[in-house]
Amino acid sequence: MSGPLVLEEDLRLGIVLGGGTRERVLDLAPRIEAAGFDSLWVGDHISFHIPLLESLTLLTFASAVTQTIRLGTAVYLLPLRHPTTSAKVISTLDNLSGGRLTLGIGVGGEFPPEFEACGIPLNERGSRTDEAIEILRKLFSEDRVEHRGKHFEFGPISINPKPLQAGGPPILVGGRKGPSMRRAGRVGDGYISHMCSPEFFASNLADIAKHAEEAGRKDVPFETLSFIFTIVDDDYEVAQARAAKMLGTIYNTDFSEASKKYCLLGRAEDCLEQMQRFVDAGARRFVLSPLMDPDAVLEVAESRILPELGNLKIPESAP
Repeated sequence: MSGPLVLEEDLRLGIVLGGGTRERVLDLAPRIEAAGFDSLWVGDHISFHIPLLESLTLLTFASAVTQTIRLGTAVYLLPLRHPTTSAKVISTLDNLSGGRLTLGIGVGGEFPPEFEACGIPLNERGSRTDEAIEILRKLFSEDRVEHRGKHFEFGPISINPKPLQAGGPPILVGGRKGPSMRRAGRVGDGYISHMCSPEFFASNLADIAKHAEEAGRKDVPFETLSFIFTIVDDDYEVAQARAAKMLGTIYNTDFSEASKKYCLLGRAEDCLEQMQRFVDAGARRFVLSPLMDPDAVLEVAESRILPELGNLKIPESAP
């Protein structure tokens, strides 16, 4: 991509760490690493329509049974926590994992009761996130930080030890609306799509680049990640119907049509064709989020998608 953002020159594949029990995590995390995936990822909610383990605790547990694979949140709901406590937990995880954390952040909002439960006004989630990112960056790199802002006042304090990664883990901004693109362009190290078609992905990247340029950023190494729900099946129609049903359960809404645009569906060859369209749009990393038995997705991805990933073609010019 021309302009202020420098996209990666190779393609990588990660997968969501499914399973909500100790035994499944102990089984899946090492297998994902051994299979050759670049990264494993977890979602995050305080409360939701389905049970979810707390994201940073889960990644800390997974880090103990893996060695080199990147660990990521897709996405950590930053406005639900105070940034000083988030900074402490994030720094601890980065140290214990050997500097392997990628922090995907988002504002959430699709489940308002968790904001009420945390005492956070829903309409403040964007401004709280902007302020919290600024605070995290300072706490990750400075001592005796003092902050007087709209939502937070504290200091001077230091968070030690600092993250193992200098300046803290990369912060990738997730979201679907304009403020998220502004946030990604002005302060992000990357972008995570969610419920996004290839056309929408390309449009979002253009908006992000515009905001980065307006902020005076130049030649910024920038990660572009397509987080994409996945069902593999020899029959595309069967895969699509299953995806619609599962997403309807997770998000408590109708996904009959949306599942066709926002998912990888069908055979491995079908998935690779769909992935190529995202690569054309600017995606350089994929995170598969299985809507079925994760073992089945893991097997197909390991044997038939990962070996072909390098054959997808990265455009020479910007989308």
